Amino acid sequence: MNMKKLIMLGAGLALLPMAGFAQEAEVAPTFDEIGPYIMTTLLFLVGGFLVFWMAAGFTMLEAGLVRSKNVTTQLTKNIALFSIAGIMYWLVGFNLMYPGDFNGYVGGFFNITVLEAVGLGADEASLDYASVASDFFFQLMFVAATASIVSGALAERIKLWPFLAFVVVLTGFMYPISGSWQWGGGWLSEMGFSDFAGSTVVHSVGGWAALAGAIVLGPRLGKYKDGRVNPMPGSNLALATLGTFILWLGWFGFNGGSQLAAGTVGDITDVGRIFANTNMAASAGAVTALILTQILYKKVDLTMVLNGALAGLVAITAEPLYPTLFGALWIGAVGGVIVVFAVPLLDKLKIDDVVGAIPVHLFAGIWGTIAVVFYNDGTSLMTQLTGIVAYGVFTFFVSLVVWYIFKMTMGIRVSQESEVTGLDLSELGMEAYPEFSKG
Repeated sequence: MNMKKLIMLGAGLALLPMAGFAQEAEVAPTFDEIGPYIMTTLLFLVGGFLVFWMAAGFTMLEAGLVRSKNVTTQLTKNIALFSIAGIMYWLVGFNLMYPGDFNGYVGGFFNITVLEAVGLGADEASLDYASVASDFFFQLMFVAATASIVSGALAERIKLWPFLAFVVVLTGFMYPISGSWQWGGGWLSEMGFSDFAGSTVVHSVGGWAALAGAIVLGPRLGKYKDGRVNPMPGSNLALATLGTFILWLGWFGFNGGSQLAAGTVGDITDVGRIFANTNMAASAGAVTALILTQILYKKVDLTMVLNGALAGLVAITAEPLYPTLFGALWIGAVGGVIVVFAVPLLDKLKIDDVVGAIPVHLFAGIWGTIAVVFYNDGTSLMTQLTGIVAYGVFTFFVSLVVWYIFKMTMGIRVSQESEVTGLDLSELGMEAYPEFSKG
């Protein structure tokens, strides 16, 4: 065999493994095929744990804005409600909210969520979206946030167990049913109603449930007396401020994850745009409340500034993608205005909202849902108002009935003696700050 043939034979043998690899590459999926699935799943996981962190934000905000004798109760309520939401959304909520083909109003009950098999292969996965596990995890965080809104508004006078019973109804049934109308492909979605990340679907639902509860429950002892509003300062404004910053951080996952896709250049660029607009709206809401309280009260009110930031966040949540940065600024600024004027309005109506949840989540949520029409050409004011009214009527009246049933059966309010003593000792037998005086 001459040298030329030897060289050709050696080259052929060397190329055999590469030929094998080439055959493997032909059958293995390309990144173009699996990339969108991987990236969207990752978006849900990252967004989900950011929204999970909002549970800590709500907890710290509430712990700081209630009096020291009620702090442990708020901490208990928040970890309990999140845990209950996790179980109820698995047992009922997720498949009730996303039932697939249904009549547009109510899906099937008790369709327990089942995750993918361990070690799922690309040939077995639904590559057109994301993993069921990541989707379930992400959506769960939203229902927990809805329940947290109710917790703060009704603080300092509601019994623990009736509140948690309401959480079961809210997270397992009420929120998923109404959520399916928009995000599950229901009748509002078909009508053209638009709520990108939940100004109405999440925040106003929590606000309506809180409003119904506050009306049935009544104000705290001594809050409204002899025609005056008696301030009841919170125990720790440092905690309240920390809670606000945590919520602000979590909101990037709340709004950014709601893009629901990260598999293309356009999708991931849009997520960045959503982040920027979300931050701008929060900043504008805080600065607006800062300036307004200085003008109106001659002194800045930190609690109003904190709620101004949150109201800006709620307002931009219905449409954080299409506005310009200036658009996000003025939408958030209006949210800040709403808070400053809505808090004293509720006091005039003798509706006691301990943390300002109703102005922030309900009123600013309504505003944000209306503001969608300024930047999203695919919506109309009438359709947006229809969605707002539908969610308001359903959530408020169902909540009113549930709260009233609980009031008549198990009782929802602690005794006067327990309220004066504080719920920490009367309900739980432990204090958050045992070294310090009560009150």
